[in-house]
Amino acid sequence: MRIGSPKETYIADEALFRTRTQWMWFGILLAMLAIYPFVANMYWIFLLCLISINIISTTGLNILTGYTGQVSLGQAAFMGVGAYTVAWLDNNTGSPFFINLLAGAGMATAIGLIAGLPSLRVKGLYLAIATIGASFILQFIFINWESVTRGTRGINIDPPRVLGTELDNPDTFYWLVVPIMVVMVILAANLFRTRIGRAFIAIRDRDISASVLGINLPFYKLMSFGIASFYAGMAGGLYAYFFGAINPESFPLLMSIFFLAAIIVGGMGTILGSILGAIFMTLTPEVLRYGVDFASPFIDNPSQILSPLRTAVFGAVIVGFLLFEPHGLAEIWRRIRRFFHLWPFRT
Repeated sequence: MRIGSPKETYIADEALFRTRTQWMWFGILLAMLAIYPFVANMYWIFLLCLISINIISTTGLNILTGYTGQVSLGQAAFMGVGAYTVAWLDNNTGSPFFINLLAGAGMATAIGLIAGLPSLRVKGLYLAIATIGASFILQFIFINWESVTRGTRGINIDPPRVLGTELDNPDTFYWLVVPIMVVMVILAANLFRTRIGRAFIAIRDRDISASVLGINLPFYKLMSFGIASFYAGMAGGLYAYFFGAINPESFPLLMSIFFLAAIIVGGMGTILGSILGAIFMTLTPEVLRYGVDFASPFIDNPSQILSPLRTAVFGAVIVGFLLFEPHGLAEIWRRIRRFFHLWPFRT
């Protein structure tokens, strides 16, 4: 057990960073993120931009599923709501992209609140099916409301501009998406230092007991859906600007499963788990691609096996973590930290 770090006030005990060492590591992380685009090539900058978008959406789903215990398989569809809102506003009103992003996140929040209404009556597997139903309804809208979404043709979006600079490449877009990701993660971490965050955790642990303690279950369940959808809408808007084009195939059900797998692999109910899970699940296909390229001299048509292999590996990873490390990568990291807290005096 670590000793020598007493807290004299509740404010000190609830601080996001409790020691100077933690502040130092946070500063080092920010410095590394600032230096990264100057030392990495365009491909790895592209990957970090994509990872940042996935971290935002994964964090939102972890607030809903990991912290509140409400299962959802509609995160990708809510991203689609944010993306299509941003695309329509950009093409029809010419409003600033920050306004578009907030409007996309707000529209996703409104749809998420409606999709979260079944959580007032059902939970667990039944709620998961209800969110799948919401996802199918939104996919139907994306395909058939052609006056807004242009159907299967999709919508093209001009790159955002900041201070007269067009963010049309990963190395410039990086300076938009990474700061937004950092802010969103910090806001999520701070959420669980408040009454709202503690209410979410109480609902997850035992909703009947939470109700007896005076927590308004319908209000906080819908709030959790709304916050998760806000994160999804923000990620969807950034996704639309990043790729410059969207269509209904951009937000399939498989993407929602991807985000659910990310919080399982990373660790449900932890902000660190959202970050680690999103990084792991985003980089896994790249590792597989390198493996297939390496084995290409020995395999006929290696590109044809990459997609099914990726799906199979995703499934195997989820099953493996559920069996052998249900608390995810965040728990592995905590064990490593605990080991070095006492090293070399550990017996």
